[in-house]
Amino acid sequence: MASDTLGEFEELVLLTVAAQHDQAYGVSIKEGLEDELTREYNISAVHVALKRMEKKGFVQSRYGGITSERGGRRKKFYVITAFGKKMLDRQYHTRYSLYHKIPDISFG
Repeated sequence: MASDTLGEFEELVLLTVAAQHDQAYGVSIKEGLEDELTREYNISAVHVALKRMEKKGFVQSRYGGITSERGGRRKKFYVITAFGKKMLDRQYHTRYSLYHKIPDISFG
């Protein structure tokens, strides 16, 4: 594995892959991010993040069947790996721990 770091955008993509369990592919991930975060994302950025995370061992890919509606092209599906889930768990616990260290602050 090249690295065990996970950037913010990669984390969002990985969370989306995990949520779409075994049905995640580039466009569905992009649309999932856009629906959840109400902003637009570039499909190329999603593909770059997926490629980078596959290299790191956070996701695995497989090709679906050839379909006529895609002009004979196959979809590339992604699924989170155990290592990817472990990384998300670590990110979650770090953020949770830091958040709960914030003192009660009154802005009133």
